[in-house]
Amino acid sequence: MKRITKNLHEMPLIQARREMQLLLKTCPADTDEIEVIHGFHNGDRLLKYIRTELKHPRIERKLVGLNNGITVIVLRKQ
Repeated sequence: MKRITKNLHEMPLIQARREMQLLLKTCPADTDEIEVIHGFHNGDRLLKYIRTELKHPRIERKLVGLNNGITVIVLRKQ
């Protein structure tokens, strides 16, 4: 299983949107998951974006773990 970690913590929302769209477009086909660190304590804009607003054909599902500042995006096989 191949996992990429992307840290968006403290990043402005507009930049986070660009970075995630670029990552989803360019990540290698053998990537299974993207672990997104978006933080939690400094507001929930990034959390809300990643968990509810982020859409892309490669996304199969999103997993929320015990750490509320991290979301794992499971990718479809290509």
